[in-house]
Amino acid sequence: METIPKWTLDPVPGTAEYEVPLPEGLPREPRTLLAVHARVLAALSGEREVTVGYVAAKGERPRPCPLTVGTGSWHDLLDRIREAEADPAAQGAGDEPAAFETVLDPHGGRGPEGTLLHVAFEDHTLRLRYRTDVLDADAAARIAGYHLTALTHLTADPDSRAGGQSLLSDVELRFQLDGLAGPHRELPDRRVHELFEERVLAHPDAVAAVRGDQEWTYQELNSRANQLGRALLTRGLRPEDVVAVVMERDLDWMAAVLAVLKAGGVYLPIEPHFPAERITATLDRAACELVLTEHGSTTTLDEADTDARVLHVDAAYAENHPDSDLGIPVAAGQLAYIYFTSGSTGEPKGAMCEHAGFLNHVHAKLDDLGVGEGQVVAQTAPQCFDISLWQLVSALLVGGRTLLVEQEVILDVPRFVDTITGGRVNVLQVVPSYLEAVLAELEQRPRELPDLRCVSVTGEAVKKELVERWFAAEPGIRLVNAYGLTETSDDTNHEVMSRVPDQDRVPLGRPVANVRVYVVDEDLSPVPLGAPGEIVFSGVCVGRGYVNDPERTRAAFTTDPYRPGERLYRSGDHGRWLPDGKLEFLGRRDSQVKIRGFRIEIGEIENALLRVPGVRDGAVVVVGGTRLVAFCAGPDAPGSGSGRLGAGAVRERLAVSLPAYMVPSAVHWRESLPLTANGKTDRKTLTKLAGELDSAGNGSGAEDGSHAPGTASERRVAAAWAQVLGIPGDRIGRRDHFFDRGGTSLAAVKLAIALDRAITLKDVTRHPVLADLAGLLDTPAPS
Repeated sequence: METIPKWTLDPVPGTAEYEVPLPEGLPREPRTLLAVHARVLAALSGEREVTVGYVAAKGERPRPCPLTVGTGSWHDLLDRIREAEADPAAQGAGDEPAAFETVLDPHGGRGPEGTLLHVAFEDHTLRLRYRTDVLDADAAARIAGYHLTALTHLTADPDSRAGGQSLLSDVELRFQLDGLAGPHRELPDRRVHELFEERVLAHPDAVAAVRGDQEWTYQELNSRANQLGRALLTRGLRPEDVVAVVMERDLDWMAAVLAVLKAGGVYLPIEPHFPAERITATLDRAACELVLTEHGSTTTLDEADTDARVLHVDAAYAENHPDSDLGIPVAAGQLAYIYFTSGSTGEPKGAMCEHAGFLNHVHAKLDDLGVGEGQVVAQTAPQCFDISLWQLVSALLVGGRTLLVEQEVILDVPRFVDTITGGRVNVLQVVPSYLEAVLAELEQRPRELPDLRCVSVTGEAVKKELVERWFAAEPGIRLVNAYGLTETSDDTNHEVMSRVPDQDRVPLGRPVANVRVYVVDEDLSPVPLGAPGEIVFSGVCVGRGYVNDPERTRAAFTTDPYRPGERLYRSGDHGRWLPDGKLEFLGRRDSQVKIRGFRIEIGEIENALLRVPGVRDGAVVVVGGTRLVAFCAGPDAPGSGSGRLGAGAVRERLAVSLPAYMVPSAVHWRESLPLTANGKTDRKTLTKLAGELDSAGNGSGAEDGSHAPGTASERRVAAAWAQVLGIPGDRIGRRDHFFDRGGTSLAAVKLAIALDRAITLKDVTRHPVLADLAGLLDTPAPS
């Protein structure tokens, strides 16, 4: 991260100056000015440790002066400067002249040419000379103001914390709180399901939902939802009682979701294939006493240790309840749903969101993605992924149609593209990694997408290269980068693109209506415009917290200090504002990651890893941004009688309690895990080691030729593996296992495309060993 954030909409080569008079009574001693300048640089860079190009005596060359603006007082900072002055080596005395991004000259000199920002104090004036390709005049004026404000703070209370007071002017603070917020929008005094009911009255016979060859009209969907809702009420459902829905993504699932909302309950999605242990933990944490499910979706549910009552949808329909609207009053502040996300303590967190935030998010999707009457929205996301909900219901509010795309179709990209085209889908949302697979298919087999108007990507950072490829292939279809969190009622920012953005990073866009986003420091004070900080949220989007989890709720949810009585959510994401008012994502500083759109706490996997027999220490790292790799420490080799399991057995044990997307693709045993100087697990070393082990082929012997691919088909498959998995081809052996080398179901889809669809996803699943898979290429197709 640069020290001085770029802030100009019109970068032009050259330099300019900005001068401001120094108020009377402010000190001008060089070390005081140095302390003030270090404080400003720390605020602009978001770092506590800064290096100042400092002119110690008039006419001298600037020398490096490293300083730490920590939690101490101004007095502490001044003492550190005195210590540095007494130790010339600490300031680089005698070193060769260095180039500095910023230079401070308390003696009023002009400084070296080409410096990004030169700050000089001369007589009663503060003068800034800055490069106009980096800063504009307003930014220079703000930076000058930060210096004066910091100087005032130091003078008024030298015992106060140097980094603890805001440098922002009232004008900038008000701009960040109000001017960068999403536009105000009046929401209808209705809930999502009530707006759907209005559409049922308007066109009851229009098709509302389609899955495969099955379709339901608005009237049929509403009737079934009403019957299910009454079945829930007869079982004593009260307002905000939690109802778990354990069903596949079919039309009855759609009716079940609406039924829970209509009855005033709280929708809790659980995927039928989740491990029984996780289902038990989820139901217990949510205090869920009622489960709505269907035959064929209860395999692991039946194994769960729970006292919750189970209601099958076919049994509920058979009760022949009236199918008229329920008319249950549901308040805007009432809970609508709970989505569980990965938790660092080893236990998932259930984010609670209210109807008002839910409705606000759906309206943002309708507006920004162009969902209107007659439009078709594809429902593609898994039930436990929060984007599944808006995909399911948004079209129903405007007279559109929801196309539920079956999972087996999603895993067959050519078939998926055909389904989207045949279903006349207008709006589609996928994770970036899946969009890459779609693009690969379109590049190999170009075809028209005549009805598709908008594609949204979400769930993980989208690379500019992917955006470039998209517009090269489909210049007429808008791409929307959507950003948000489960705790904020899903997406809060939309970057609507009709061309490739100019920035190196794809922006997150502006906040949607009724959402306020701040970029703050550790004290929840907004940082200077353009500076990095934590992204936090206020407004109708902020959920109620984590269900039955006050400790973790207190850690992430608080009161908005600028709007008393309103909730504020601390995301843990880091970002910064851009000059055009858009937000830019800079990553996370904790152990949370996104893998294929799912938010994962590394700590949850590591806790599960430590429960595996024989694992005394464990760590999980991310390789290539897409793969989880586990390291286990134990005294003996697997199979030596120590109780230590092989890699495959470890993964099987993890799969008992973790969903498939959280099970590491590779497991490596070590005598001990590497440590940093302060005794912590050295994750940087482990990440590098994981990459090396990937390249080395886990001892496959490919490099020495003993197990190298031999036939033309084996070499063809190895080349495709290398392309899809990012592994050097000479490190792939003929007996290597696709999924042990980091393959996923999505990677298998990409492999099928890379092999010109000569094999299918099922082929990869049934024949994951390279030689066996290559053998299919040599087998003539049945006549």
